[in-house]
Amino acid sequence: MDLEGAINRWHQRVNDRQATAEAVTDPVVVLGPKGAGPITPDGFADWVERSGITLVPRSWHPISDRMMVVEEDASWPDSAAPTRVATVFRVTGDKVSAALRLPDLRQALELAYICRELAATE
Repeated sequence: MDLEGAINRWHQRVNDRQATAEAVTDPVVVLGPKGAGPITPDGFADWVERSGITLVPRSWHPISDRMMVVEEDASWPDSAAPTRVATVFRVTGDKVSAALRLPDLRQALELAYICRELAATE
């Protein structure tokens, strides 16, 4: 499994709006300002298209062999300037199986460490 490669492909497909559904598992778990939960790859692709979001990675923070937090600059079509956010990624195989976007790096790292500990004690 190539954790960083899967996350890079995810960013490229989200930013290009091409084959986005192919970058995620079925289902993919998401978290964002409008809610959280599992969605289908087609639902994820629809969200990417509707939102018009662009995410530029700025820093990478490995958590485990399957999890990484990436700090990003997020932009939307009507953004005056990018907004700094952070996403907790979980990768399964060569696809993103969770993309949990939080308002800042500290919150994303806290959630990622909790998720890592939960998985380790399962």
